[in-house]
Amino acid sequence: MIQRIQTLYLLVASGISAGLIFVFNLWINAEGLSIFAKDETLYFSLFLGSATLSLISIFRYKDRQSQFVLGRLNIILNFILLGLFVYRSLSLSGETDVSEKGIGILLPIFSIVFLVLANKAIKKDEDLVKSVDRLR
Repeated sequence: MIQRIQTLYLLVASGISAGLIFVFNLWINAEGLSIFAKDETLYFSLFLGSATLSLISIFRYKDRQSQFVLGRLNIILNFILLGLFVYRSLSLSGETDVSEKGIGILLPIFSIVFLVLANKAIKKDEDLVKSVDRLR
């Protein structure tokens, strides 16, 4: 399980989604307060859902097809999260709610990159197993 590279990619994606949301702020509001994902219930639940999907995918290492599907679902979840961030930053007029954007808004992009790398490695393993089965 741990010797496969996709496990490390999924672990990094899970760490980004579950750990770094407490370190990097999403934005700073007009009063100067840093807003983290734990302060917004929707964003917090989506980040934790992404981390949970990554961890579930790690422990589904014997079933590569379901691991691949869970990775795709996780990528879609991160795109939804990214879309919510873009919508929030573009739909608000002026400096009423969001004053300065933080690096926490970019966390889904980093998570998507590692999930795509994990899915690529899962696909490579699946192709290797299929080619070995053909030789038998």
